[in-house]
Amino acid sequence: MDGVQFFTGFLGYLRYGDRNFHTGNTMTVITYLFWISLAVLFYCYIGYGILVALLKSGKSFFRSAPPPVVSFEPVPVTVVVSSYNEGEVLKNKILNTLALDYPPEHLKIIFVTDGSTDDSNRIISGYPAITLLHQPERKGKYAAIKRAMQLVDTPVVVFSDANTLLNRECLKKIIPHFTDERVGGVAGEKKIVSSRFVSAVGEAEGIYWQYESFMKKLDAGFYTVVGAAGELFSIRTALFKSLAHDLILDDFIISMQICLQGYKIEYEPGAFATEPPSASLADEEKRKVRISAGAYQSIGYLKECLNFFKHPALSFQYISRRLLRWVFCPVTLVILLVSNILICNSAGHAGFYNGFLSAQLFFYLVALIGWLFVRSGKRAGLFTIPFYFVFMNYCLVKGFTRFVRGKQTVLWEKSLRQAVE
Repeated sequence: MDGVQFFTGFLGYLRYGDRNFHTGNTMTVITYLFWISLAVLFYCYIGYGILVALLKSGKSFFRSAPPPVVSFEPVPVTVVVSSYNEGEVLKNKILNTLALDYPPEHLKIIFVTDGSTDDSNRIISGYPAITLLHQPERKGKYAAIKRAMQLVDTPVVVFSDANTLLNRECLKKIIPHFTDERVGGVAGEKKIVSSRFVSAVGEAEGIYWQYESFMKKLDAGFYTVVGAAGELFSIRTALFKSLAHDLILDDFIISMQICLQGYKIEYEPGAFATEPPSASLADEEKRKVRISAGAYQSIGYLKECLNFFKHPALSFQYISRRLLRWVFCPVTLVILLVSNILICNSAGHAGFYNGFLSAQLFFYLVALIGWLFVRSGKRAGLFTIPFYFVFMNYCLVKGFTRFVRGKQTVLWEKSLRQAVE
């Protein structure tokens, strides 16, 4: 080989060998992104639950069982119901609240109807056992709660929404938990009305809340429920902290503030609130997007939850159950699909990656079919879970956009609920 051939060959190596080197590096990065995305998604929706169950079993093995909940002893309780233009359902809510199985001498009831322009005040005024708070100006649900809290003088306060009905025994199930000084609040269970007449959206919503209830039971068994639902939850009155009026997810932040004070939120499935499903997919989307925008707002209020040294168990649960799902899961879904496509398009990759890409595409096809079913008002059956999974992540993206643009107001627009017999 003469000098010219050697030089030409060397230039070729630099040209094509360097390209192969960079191509190899790029594919390595893409492969890492694929596996990281897959790991995050698996952990958020499946792995965390398995891990918490194992950790709970380990705690039970090394520690003595916690003291059992003592028998019911009534303590003074105030029930606070926030309502805005709920005249159509308000009478049922009032009768349901008055029928709670709890000693009347220990029960106070406050309804707040700030900004309501329907006949809500007239309806409530017909029941002298209920204290009515109303002002013409509407500042949002959290502002209404703060006004009501100024009148609460009982050791425990229970929050509920006007469009939900409570089981008669809920207070008797909740109150015994407060005999444990470590308990700062108790979260009830949210149930979606289920019947053969329920809508396709209601079917999907009901399955989602069954999953959430299962996860809350695991969370409470490990340490604490990570955020309560506003339909039914209670706290020690003395632990309520007044924050700015602009809270969107008031129930979540109120309950998390209890945890940041060193207390835990227990879960009581024997106390539950029943709520009708959304009347349509558009109404469910409107509700989910608002909740998603509130989720991103709450991250700023709950920065202390990231302090592992001060709140190790709470930080672990908050990041695993909420932060990863809200912030990373919508992004990792896209990264997982795109990286999978790029890997399959590169030379020398087959087998597992091709099969996994086929599985992803099939999953999204099933979700699309589910969306078409639900959109047309038909039950989606086996297509429900894939559809609702994609739908929730879509709402997270839309909610994030609305939060960043400052378009989500605390004066939420009421979503219509299905009338279910």
